[in-house]
Amino acid sequence: MQWQELAEQALGGKLISREDASAVLSVPEEELLDLVSACYRVRRHYHGKRVKLNMLINAKSGLCPEDCGYCSQSVLAQSGVDRYPLQSKETLLEGARQAMAVKAHTYCIVISGRRPSSRELEHVASAVREIRATYPLRICCCMGLLNEDEARILQEAGAERINHNLNTSEEHYGEICTTHTYKDRVDTLGAVKKAGMSPCSGGILGMGETDDQIIDLALSLRALDVDSIPLNFLIPIAGTPLGGVETLTPQKCLAILCLFRLVNPSKEIRIAGGREYHLRSLQPLGLYVADSIFIGDYLTTRGEVPAADLQMLEDAGFVAATAPREPTRKLQPDYAPGLAPAFSGSAEVAAVAETIVGGNQ
Repeated sequence: MQWQELAEQALGGKLISREDASAVLSVPEEELLDLVSACYRVRRHYHGKRVKLNMLINAKSGLCPEDCGYCSQSVLAQSGVDRYPLQSKETLLEGARQAMAVKAHTYCIVISGRRPSSRELEHVASAVREIRATYPLRICCCMGLLNEDEARILQEAGAERINHNLNTSEEHYGEICTTHTYKDRVDTLGAVKKAGMSPCSGGILGMGETDDQIIDLALSLRALDVDSIPLNFLIPIAGTPLGGVETLTPQKCLAILCLFRLVNPSKEIRIAGGREYHLRSLQPLGLYVADSIFIGDYLTTRGEVPAADLQMLEDAGFVAATAPREPTRKLQPDYAPGLAPAFSGSAEVAAVAETIVGGNQ
């Protein structure tokens, strides 16, 4: 397979064929680095060597009535995760301070549940207003199902992006969740766009889906024209229905990243949950394909110590991207000429090592 030809197609705005997409997912091990090199051409063209760092706060944990098979926060899960109601505004503000300390570009406020109550929506909107008045962070909210009016409340408060993952293909969706539908998720993304916000949507890979279903997901996200695509690799948490599912290898994860880069060449591709668990020592190679990672902990699982991730970026020759200093109602490209990197070397990495963040220390 001529992987560089696929890169040329992606750079030329041409969608690769389904046959070629299948070949990407079944790349022979001896050709994997050639494929990564081809995808790096595409990544470098659109995003240079900058990496967006996103930091999460689990603002409301557990207590979710949905039956998503991968999720440790479902009421059906026997996972033992912490369960607590929506955190105070002071806690959300402290999370923003910690995000600034680790050079995050985007601060992600996530709550569990099917959809937010009006009180929860207003509480988060109030916190977003104060965060935007205090810190030069972009704010992404993940609140469950939303309609246009609900999304607009967050937009008017200063949140610029809403995350709502498709999680898997439409064909496979009924195998992982029965309490809401794939269409419900698509409708939420439509509401986000109508409210003038940037849509963020990706998936969870390794849930028993076929390669064809992975391709379907990549194509659906392209058709929906989402701006940011977080790719999670299933962490099989004990006590969840998918707790015993182990289908991924580091090589397969890299091939999946490559597929999403070639199908969605200009978009933000983020290596999300499961990065450390599945990519392991191949994590730096993922940066040559993806242009974003989460820094710090995930919702219910530990992430890498932030200083180690910043060191990984520096060692590989990448730099952290910075957010615009002023809020924007319409997101502008983050990689325009003149944006300074967020850190410049080992001195700042060492400084971050002294910061206490999210219980990592």
